[in-house]
Amino acid sequence: MRWVAIVLTALAVLAGAPTDRALAQTAPAPASQPPAALSGPPTARTSATEADFWRGVRQGIEGRVSIPDAKAGVLIQSEGENWRNIRNGPLSTYGVWMLLGMIVVIAAFFAVRGRIRIDAGPANRSVVRFNAIERFGHWLTATAFLVLALTGLNMLYGRYVLLPAIGPRGFATLTLWGKYAHSYIAFAFMLGVLLLIVLWIRHNIPNREDLAWLARGGGLFKKGVHPSAHKFNAGQKLIFWAVVLGGSALSVTGFYLLMPFAFGMTIHDMQYFVVVHSAVALVLVAVIIAHIYIGSIGMEGAFDAMGTGRVDENWAREHHDLWLAELQGKSRPQPGHDD
Repeated sequence: MRWVAIVLTALAVLAGAPTDRALAQTAPAPASQPPAALSGPPTARTSATEADFWRGVRQGIEGRVSIPDAKAGVLIQSEGENWRNIRNGPLSTYGVWMLLGMIVVIAAFFAVRGRIRIDAGPANRSVVRFNAIERFGHWLTATAFLVLALTGLNMLYGRYVLLPAIGPRGFATLTLWGKYAHSYIAFAFMLGVLLLIVLWIRHNIPNREDLAWLARGGGLFKKGVHPSAHKFNAGQKLIFWAVVLGGSALSVTGFYLLMPFAFGMTIHDMQYFVVVHSAVALVLVAVIIAHIYIGSIGMEGAFDAMGTGRVDENWAREHHDLWLAELQGKSRPQPGHDD
């Protein structure tokens, strides 16, 4: 039977079985091998070909696919490099300098001015500043924003700060849960912003007293200076509109980012929304840092307004005299008074 095997093998060879040489000739070139036009010593012709090749890459390469998602046919989307350079370049750099700058300014202000005290001293009588619904709206928005700010900053700077400190596994776990928190708590923030608009927009319409308040620095830089103000002074109105306008921008862009490519959006739209969302968030974080300072250690009696809802009567007289007069049904004090 041995001779039968030898004969069958010979017949297979004669029938055209590929030899090693044939296999070598028909084998495809390795994927890493550059195109023939781009290999070899550089010449004017190959340089022009390379230029055409990379120009085509920059213009994007898109094919056709049989699945419903036509965007899957995009093989190269070179604008992504521009987006990455903006996000990891000026956006991140200017953002961190802005946040650090705000902290430095507040620290310097506190070192020079100290805590803003009640000049007349506590009256030991309090008035209702904010009711339960107003405090709920404030703390709902504030708590949600703090979570969103921390998780968002982690997405932007976490790899540089937390990753070296807690390692890849811890950072991955923290970022994953932070991503879930950012996605779902965003709806609480949207609700809070809407509630603040309903509750306070009528109190935050600019008026002439706001110009006088701003001209005198709100009395923040000099002891004994107390510009007149209604329920919200000009500084608080600026905070309100920053939260409303900035929060609305974050809500709209964040909503689209939660549902990528919905409503006919393209990848270019998503990249644009990411940049806008991040830039607005960084500015709003800087503003809220100042708000947290003045509402806590920066001013005596300020935290009580949102803590218990009641404030000392002398505090109200020094910082919101027009509102206190309306609340107590007294005659309107002269604007711009100094106690």
